[in-house]
Amino acid sequence: MRRGIQTLLFLFCTFALFSQTDHSYKFTVPQYSPTNGNVQARENFQNMKYGLFVHWGIYSILGDGEWVMHNKKIPYTSYSRLASCFAPFDFNAKEWVAMAKNAGMKYITITSRHHDGFSMFRSKVSPYNIVDATPFKRDILKELSDECTKQGIKLHVYYSQLDWGRPDYGFGERIVNGKPEKANWRTYIDFMKAQLTELLTNYNVSGVWFDGQWERYDANWYLDEVYALIHKVKPECLVGSNHHIAPLNGEDIQMFEKDLPGANTAGFNTKEIGKLPLETCETMNDHWGFHINDRNFKTSKQIVHYIVNAAGRNTNFLLNVGPMPNGKIQPEFQDTLKVVGQWMSKFGPTIYETRGSTISQQEWGVATQKAKRHYLHIMNLPKSPFIFLPNIKEKINAALLFENKKVVKFKQIPEGVFVYIDGLKADALDNVIELQY
Repeated sequence: MRRGIQTLLFLFCTFALFSQTDHSYKFTVPQYSPTNGNVQARENFQNMKYGLFVHWGIYSILGDGEWVMHNKKIPYTSYSRLASCFAPFDFNAKEWVAMAKNAGMKYITITSRHHDGFSMFRSKVSPYNIVDATPFKRDILKELSDECTKQGIKLHVYYSQLDWGRPDYGFGERIVNGKPEKANWRTYIDFMKAQLTELLTNYNVSGVWFDGQWERYDANWYLDEVYALIHKVKPECLVGSNHHIAPLNGEDIQMFEKDLPGANTAGFNTKEIGKLPLETCETMNDHWGFHINDRNFKTSKQIVHYIVNAAGRNTNFLLNVGPMPNGKIQPEFQDTLKVVGQWMSKFGPTIYETRGSTISQQEWGVATQKAKRHYLHIMNLPKSPFIFLPNIKEKINAALLFENKKVVKFKQIPEGVFVYIDGLKADALDNVIELQY
């Protein structure tokens, strides 16, 4: 993932580069026709709506985020010694999955390998992994995969295409004819394909979440080979990439980082929205990986509003935690997730399996839709005693407060519908009115 406060200078330089170059991918990917199983997997993904993102690796030991190696200019040979200190014996896959499930989450996406190149799974093609290079000696991805299967949670894996340490990646080298000038690019591509094959065959993986292509838009990432490999080994597996450009052939999900679709407050997201299922991701504080000094925690209300705003835009919300080096998820995150889970246990039917409503986003909030129901999520109470929904042609049979089924007054005219909201709670996380057609 891209970093926040600590990498402003790096991002400024990156944005300056993008402003002078073509911010697009220069190599074509052949047309892709998804299988029926893949199409069904896309629909199931859209139905889930809410997932847990986990950024975890040896960088957590330093408590300074997942970009600490790059930001602090730590030599790869020195940084890699952290592996010998990584012993997260408090990690409990059952507790992690249960926490996510109780929070109302339907899937988990975890960093199988971040930009530092360390693999959080057993890998035969790289000894720099959690089983072979640490005193822990356990495959956390295997344990998490098995537990997700037991508890009915889907597992996706984040995989970094960028690598700060491998010589065949050639980080910092000039790109010439689609590859780094001196490094053995073909070897690196084959290495990635080998690891992806391991992930798809040894674990119950439902999706691959790529990141790092933005570091080299002018490189040939051989996506034709990589995407074809994934869909050959596991046709229903969903492929997405955090490349910040319009979706490419072979991808099944369009992803946005720290922004809702169509917005670009982060400064690097495309405003182009394709036809694929959508997902946005955000942190619970200001960092993806564990940061010991980051106390800027989002409230449960902020997170509920993010879930709702995403669902109202037909988008999944992936909420990140950065576990501590001992394998525990810090209590501040768990406490907030518990409150959000209580809200989801009541109002989940207005989120899960819904799609973006034909009622457009308004200052008061958004609407979701399922069958012959529209759910008005009123997050910002207007001063007027009503809200107006323009251009509603279908006849409304009833309007109810979703929480207690109390009747809500409404008036339908040719131009739209007045819904009277006097009596709604100003301090509620979200006031939901159900319109029945």
